[in-house]
Amino acid sequence: MIVNVFYNEKGIGDTLIVSIQEITREQRAFETKGDVVKIFDEETKALSGFNIFHASRHFSLDANGKVELTEAFVDELNRVIQDAGFSEQLDVDLSPKFVVGYVSELEKHPNADKLSICQVDVGEGEQLQIVCGAPNVAQGQKVVVAKVGAVMPSGLLIKPSNLRGVDSFGMLCAARELAIPDAPQEKGILVLDDSAETGSVFSVSF
Repeated sequence: MIVNVFYNEKGIGDTLIVSIQEITREQRAFETKGDVVKIFDEETKALSGFNIFHASRHFSLDANGKVELTEAFVDELNRVIQDAGFSEQLDVDLSPKFVVGYVSELEKHPNADKLSICQVDVGEGEQLQIVCGAPNVAQGQKVVVAKVGAVMPSGLLIKPSNLRGVDSFGMLCAARELAIPDAPQEKGILVLDDSAETGSVFSVSF
């Protein structure tokens, strides 16, 4: 389960936002127990997330934006949800979402001249198909991959997509998209040195 957690006391008050998947406003339903609000699809009952009010009573928080998840924090999150009276437990995917990838194959998109279809090795036997529009992308590059579930410094959530009829599972990142200081503003992905280890974590500051 891909879970993103956000906390910004100055912006929205003492509320922890637990986001699992988007549900259209018309389909959203809510159930409140104590400080915990469950958000779900009224028709399918699919879980969208939780809002936890008075969050500082339940957690030690120093985040201002995206909360870095650990096993210990997820355990606390599940405890608070369960203590409120909900049966759901979050089985969270804690694998890194920003990693070094290797562009093992590249072909032009059949329906878009400026798009390329990349097969990207992200380590541990995992290969992702990513459609990329950067003019400088090429086979054999080491690049920064934002996997599905990653939250960019801009707040953009990376989701599976379909670009002109081709499925894409992630994004190849430009330096400016990663909020790297003094990043060039020209279009193009960040190309890493060949010594970068495929599958290793790429640290992104928020």
